[in-house]
Amino acid sequence: MIYTRGIIVTLSLLLIWQLLVGILQLPIFILPGPLLVLKTLILQAPLIASQAWITILETLLGLFLATLFGCTLALTMAFFQPLRLWLLPILIISQALPTFAIAPLLVIWFGYGMASKIATTLLMLFFPIASSFFDGLKRTEHAWLDLAQTMNASRWNILWQIRVPAALPSLASGLRVATAAAPIGAIIGEWVGSSSGLGFLMLNANARMEIDLMFAVLLVIVVFGISLYFSVDKLLRRVIWWQAEKN
Repeated sequence: MIYTRGIIVTLSLLLIWQLLVGILQLPIFILPGPLLVLKTLILQAPLIASQAWITILETLLGLFLATLFGCTLALTMAFFQPLRLWLLPILIISQALPTFAIAPLLVIWFGYGMASKIATTLLMLFFPIASSFFDGLKRTEHAWLDLAQTMNASRWNILWQIRVPAALPSLASGLRVATAAAPIGAIIGEWVGSSSGLGFLMLNANARMEIDLMFAVLLVIVVFGISLYFSVDKLLRRVIWWQAEKN
């Protein structure tokens, strides 16, 4: 049902867009119509596809590394409480750093290749994953922990068999937020400094006033972002099968 509503909303917005362009007689360099954007997308499909796989790979690797490092940091803070006071400021600083401000430095440090784009994506997604997982680990039901302690369970067993499963719904929420923002990190990195990718293609199209190509690339980014979000959401629902969905 959600997909049907999404299709209806999308088609309605496209129709409003086309009517707006037609009624106001807007020039192409201001706002091209969706039909022209679709035509450009078909004609420039080989060019867009050659740049899209680079952005997709940067996004997926950045999301994977952010998940790996974020979960590791959250588990470390939960299991080794003395380190929490030292690691928590690092977590906060990672979010306080403006991505646009640090991205040029990442390009200088890691070069114009994929590494700087992956680092930018990692930096942007690290905080919501780590903070949500750590929050879930802290909010484990005390009754479960007390019962485990009365059964002489070790701290390690309590962490992996009780606290981690209980925190997975919170981690899933953080992953959904990170997934929705994942393509943005790669695009920002490509805008700052790159010789390939969809962000690089958008900048070049803007410089040549090819606004229809810009919108075509933007459409590809939106479709990729939505597809990635729903794919991760479906995977999380299968993994965290015990989480009841409330309507």
